[in-house]
Amino acid sequence: MAKYRVSTQFVFSGYFDVEADSLTEAESNVTEHCGLVLGGDIHTSLPDEDVDWSFSVHPDKEVKSIKKIKD
Repeated sequence: MAKYRVSTQFVFSGYFDVEADSLTEAESNVTEHCGLVLGGDIHTSLPDEDVDWSFSVHPDKEVKSIKKIKD
């Protein structure tokens, strides 16, 4: 039996509603203060009253490439 490396990407889609003075600040707030850790949950360091989010807990799975690594 051969061994294959299957490069896979999991994509969680959703949105953050953030309070900001501009489009640039809104993008910066999400980029710098919002995230997700595998095995954890969606989190933010922004104040609760400045952010809300909605994400599915089930990601889309995308196979990017497959290559044989051992016969």
